[in-house]
Amino acid sequence: MAENDDSGSGAEELLGTRLGYLLKHAQLRLAEHAGPALAPYGLDARELAVLAVLAAGRPLSQLEAARRLGVDRTTMVALVDALEDKGLVERRRSEEDRRRNVVELTERGVRVRAEAEEARETAERRFLAPLGERDAARLVQALRVLVGASDGS
Repeated sequence: MAENDDSGSGAEELLGTRLGYLLKHAQLRLAEHAGPALAPYGLDARELAVLAVLAAGRPLSQLEAARRLGVDRTTMVALVDALEDKGLVERRRSEEDRRRNVVELTERGVRVRAEAEEARETAERRFLAPLGERDAARLVQALRVLVGASDGS
């Protein structure tokens, strides 16, 4: 069998130096915090991201929202269908271009998004707490740079 059976600590040390492994497992741990925080609102993190994008400005089509989120059209349709079934969004004709449909938050969707965003922020702060405020802010800024979303500050 294994020459060096020390409960996997050697493998964990090796993997613990790999960025992909660390990012994946950090995301999984974050999900462990965010999932329960969002559960009372009947949302998961992806659905909340859709609500956030739809609330961020002018009404968007499903395709525009999908592009901003980096998801394919089929996934976006399923997400909007689920949110529509929950009474959080509605599809309607665009007032600017009658050939186009847009997706907007309902009154309930606006309220649920705001409350769920507060819960998400609290969960993220709890997740990042071991780093301290300064290092947590630096981590978030570094990740923004890596994904190309730097705010220039």
